[in-house]
Amino acid sequence: MEIIKLLLVEDDNDFRSVIKDCLEITGEYEIHEAQNGSEGFFAFMTLSFDIIVTDVDMPNVTGLDMVELIRKEDANIPILVASGLTNPATINEAFKRGIDNYIKKPYTSEELDCYIKVLLKRIKNNNQVLTEETKIFSLGSYLFDIENRYLKFKDNITSLSKRETLILLMLFKSKGKLVQRKEILSEFWGSDDDPYHARSLDVFIAKLRKYLHDDSSVDIITLRGEGLKLIC
Repeated sequence: MEIIKLLLVEDDNDFRSVIKDCLEITGEYEIHEAQNGSEGFFAFMTLSFDIIVTDVDMPNVTGLDMVELIRKEDANIPILVASGLTNPATINEAFKRGIDNYIKKPYTSEELDCYIKVLLKRIKNNNQVLTEETKIFSLGSYLFDIENRYLKFKDNITSLSKRETLILLMLFKSKGKLVQRKEILSEFWGSDDDPYHARSLDVFIAKLRKYLHDDSSVDIITLRGEGLKLIC
């Protein structure tokens, strides 16, 4: 069994201790604790981790400021934000700073374990080589068939239009990365400054989100004023 090296950054000492003990008792984790962003960044710079879980509101250096510092050094290490502040503005800012996903507090160690493993699995799947010959991809728990234009979840098949397929494929090729709205609009509508085309894109994205709602690890995140990011 491969041990997951986790950096847990949380200023609530009691809560952090409970989560650490519950995860480590499974035998699957090696956990380093930090109680603020300053300690967390120092640990990141001096030790090696597979994933980082951090709170947002902390003294000295906040969780999001720490994320920004880490992203200047490492663009790839998975980062999960845990916070009770799950309003759209906070979530949007967290993704702009470079997080991979978030979990709402309070959470249990079992919930965190699931989030961590799903995120690590997704990062591993992101290393899948995308070739011109590839016609079927794993998209979370879905199979995405671009040739026959459908999504399959267990025994359920959702047919896709040609444009839905191509938009989803464009996001999939850059999964985990920001795709500019103007890039999508120029590709499929020929211009990026027509309000009607912009509204049409929003309709397509809403439909794709609906198709993908059966797997909570898959989502299309909107970064307001910037673009879209496929998480899977």
